[in-house]
Amino acid sequence: MTGSDSLEGFLDKWRERWPEWSLVDRFVAPELHRRTVAWFALLQEFDDMLNTAGDPLPANAKLGWWSEELRSWAGQRSRHPLGRVLEPVRAPWGQLAEALPDLIEARDAIADPEQARRSLQRLAAAVAAVEAALFDAPLSPEAGDAVLTQMLAQRMQDLGGAAVPAGSGGEREWQQALLARWPARVAGPRPRRLYAVLARGRLQARLRGGDYQPSPAGLLWRGWWAARG
Repeated sequence: MTGSDSLEGFLDKWRERWPEWSLVDRFVAPELHRRTVAWFALLQEFDDMLNTAGDPLPANAKLGWWSEELRSWAGQRSRHPLGRVLEPVRAPWGQLAEALPDLIEARDAIADPEQARRSLQRLAAAVAAVEAALFDAPLSPEAGDAVLTQMLAQRMQDLGGAAVPAGSGGEREWQQALLARWPARVAGPRPRRLYAVLARGRLQARLRGGDYQPSPAGLLWRGWWAARG
């Protein structure tokens, strides 16, 4: 594969969406840099399938393909470039594959905030379980909730008001509710804590209004603080 379909293409696509990562990746062990970006690039693929606009059939087909692909990683038979980096780790890929179809239901109109969380709860738990294996960290009971809140915040970034559950009071109120459930330093391995502090900063900027323009010094400070655990 070449271009955007190559391994470097997938990694670069994620880095372009998260340019602030380059300031905090120094807090990740060098041998984990590539694995970390590959993992977050994979999660970005799933976010894109969740937050698709228009005809959902192509995204649903990709989800089906990814379910089969992840199951094949247990036998180290990857077909996707990201599998070259991630597949060698003995992680619960099957658990993640089983949860992927939940993304289809989660796209539907959400009746209330609790349903919004329930619809992605199983997937968030699977993501947290894989991260514990990828980064050789204990699986915290709160890790799944941190992943879940970040998924919902990403929906707000991608879809705006269309991602607001009914009965939540509106876009601003839903963002405030997400922030209230999102501690400044979340549970989970160090890469997740760093990723979360960047995503939480984006949500805070959205609430304040205006452009998101974090200062390098501020990002370094928050990254160091999140990395401490």
